[in-house]
Amino acid sequence: MKIVVLSGGKSTERNVSLSSGAKITNALRSKGYKVAYVDSFLGEDIDEGKIDDLFITEPEDESKMIIDDEVLTNEKIEALRTDGTKGLLGKNVLKICQHADIVYMGLHGEDGENGKMQAMFDVFDIRYTGSGSLASGIAMDKKFSKEVFVQNHIQTADYTTTKTADITEDQIPFGFPMVVKPSNGGSSVGTHIIRDASELKPSIEDALQFDKEALIEEYIKGREFSVAIVDGLVLPAVEITIDTGWYDFDHKFQDNSVTHFITPPELDDETHKRMQEMTKETFDALDMSNYGRVDFLLRDSELYVMEANTLPGMTPRSLMPREAEAVGISYPDLCEKIIKSKIRLYEDAK
Repeated sequence: MKIVVLSGGKSTERNVSLSSGAKITNALRSKGYKVAYVDSFLGEDIDEGKIDDLFITEPEDESKMIIDDEVLTNEKIEALRTDGTKGLLGKNVLKICQHADIVYMGLHGEDGENGKMQAMFDVFDIRYTGSGSLASGIAMDKKFSKEVFVQNHIQTADYTTTKTADITEDQIPFGFPMVVKPSNGGSSVGTHIIRDASELKPSIEDALQFDKEALIEEYIKGREFSVAIVDGLVLPAVEITIDTGWYDFDHKFQDNSVTHFITPPELDDETHKRMQEMTKETFDALDMSNYGRVDFLLRDSELYVMEANTLPGMTPRSLMPREAEAVGISYPDLCEKIIKSKIRLYEDAK
């Protein structure tokens, strides 16, 4: 089987995606698959007759798995493409993907998770991992996904949205503290926990750098959990604890001694089971497929679904691989399970 691992792309999570993609590539090659590791934004300068040469079983350089601290702006990412071309895909990306049996979506953020890539692949009859275009777009947009949660009686934090930083505190239906974040985005880029009115406008202005709309959310002070689902199997939750600060970009992806991941977590069986049930409910409500992850906050005995992720991170510090390992699924087996599960979904749909 030939597999393209599509990574990089053009989003604030580009570097995270490159790390995920390199690790996924190594894992699938270790299972004997022929894998091409492709940056969706930069592409490959290769003659069409030699595209098959990209599909190899040799592992990638482990140094590619190191995530740079910098969150790249669109301008900096665009400067990486030196051939003068514009658009979502780099040189030969579509042709390379058409040579594969399936594309492993190692993309994160904007163009990888908002449904654009998935819709394009559907048009060209290219198979890919993860959810379809509609589910991806809805899950990526926090406003729309929260509306789905409300309609399906899935408890979530109260919220409102704004397209301007001129909103005042009396226009917000809850009080401080609150959370401001881009409506479309991930890895906590552009996210702020604010305590008073003086922080409201600058926080919204920062969030609007990353999206045209900002989500303002009730701050839920509680324990933080994440639960992944793969091929219908709901994995045990992982609890994230921080000694200092909160679970921002650096705490998520940079190796440090103040962030701790506990799986399975210290929870009573009833709460853990309910969290897993809500994961499946959220997955189904958003019409997600193949695999995904749902993030929770637990305040007292109340569970709140915060958001769903259709393409969870697969870096050395990501959550889903930790959960899989807790039930005896190795990282390479997890990657293979995702591939085989989605191929089966395609076959069942015929």
